[in-house]
Amino acid sequence: MTTPSLPKAAFLALRPQQWIKNLILFAPLVFSLNIHSREKDLAALAAFGIFCLVSSAVYLFNDVVDRENDRQHPVKRHRPIASGALPVGAALTLCGVLLSVSLTGALMLSTGFLSAVGVYLVNNLLYSFRIKKVVLLDVSSIVLGFVVRVMAGTLVIGVPASEWLIMCTILLAYFLGFAKRRHELTVLGDETAHRKVLGEYSQHLLDQLIMISASCALISYAFYTVSDKAVSSFGTTNLIYTVPFVLYGLFRYLFLIHQRHRGGDPSRVLLTDGPLILTVLLWLGACIVIIGGGNA
Repeated sequence: MTTPSLPKAAFLALRPQQWIKNLILFAPLVFSLNIHSREKDLAALAAFGIFCLVSSAVYLFNDVVDRENDRQHPVKRHRPIASGALPVGAALTLCGVLLSVSLTGALMLSTGFLSAVGVYLVNNLLYSFRIKKVVLLDVSSIVLGFVVRVMAGTLVIGVPASEWLIMCTILLAYFLGFAKRRHELTVLGDETAHRKVLGEYSQHLLDQLIMISASCALISYAFYTVSDKAVSSFGTTNLIYTVPFVLYGLFRYLFLIHQRHRGGDPSRVLLTDGPLILTVLLWLGACIVIIGGGNA
């Protein structure tokens, strides 16, 4: 494999494909019916940009910490820091710059949003040095990262957090997190010595955890669509017709996990699998049309 230039290696180390995870910050904007507010739209867009910078800083730091272990992984060994394409000193300098810019921007938005960014950073520091070595808590830390993003999305536009949105986020994040662990376990096989926590899992256990998370996520979303809060907020009971999109999306992801041996990188799956992309777009479009029609 050709070694990339330093600028390209630095850009790849930011993992821009992972920024798609930060799109969940827009969920409170959509489901609080504030999507037509220019002020709130701009605030949410700024929050998204800041979280992209923060998450990239976290990836840089994690890759520096994990570089020795990553060199033993069949895929991660090609990462810029693990491969040596991006020197550790340059990575840490870039990490510091991103943190300085993002924290300054977060403070300019609101102290509440800055607090959310702080919680996100602390969670990732704990993950890097301790939590990633503890079975089940490792995935729980990843889940917390998604919940913090949702909370940040509510804080930056000044709306209360939806219990239903948080619950669905938690369950879906567990589903994706356990699917990621299953893929890692399958790919590494007996070569899990450098990731001792993987030895605490088994494929059978992860299959059960994946099914529990997926089932609970689907049920929670279905209940939300017909809840009194949703009906009164959106002025319609038709949101239930978006459930088939969610169901198919889960089915498709399970198919990719079991039949295509994918799932190790949820962001890459979502960006490259045509049927899944189409399903997400149809679900989002249906939500916007139904919610907009109910409040017309």
